[in-house]
Amino acid sequence: MTTSHAPRRRYLSASPFNTPPVEPPVEVYQLRDRVCHDRYGLGSVVGVETDDAILVDFGSTKRRLTSPYPKLVKL
Repeated sequence: MTTSHAPRRRYLSASPFNTPPVEPPVEVYQLRDRVCHDRYGLGSVVGVETDDAILVDFGSTKRRLTSPYPKLVKL
């Protein structure tokens, strides 16, 4: 009886399964942009601190939100 060995797997350096995850682009906000937040609701951007943080007025409260803004949508 003969034994067969499985062939060795080839290593592909350009495999489509080894691609690094693509980060979504950071959205840039300007003064008076209208936004919607999952928890606080509708608001307006009243301050921009560099590219990391924004100050949003939600009517009853003002919140400083830092980047990335996963729960914030620009309207």
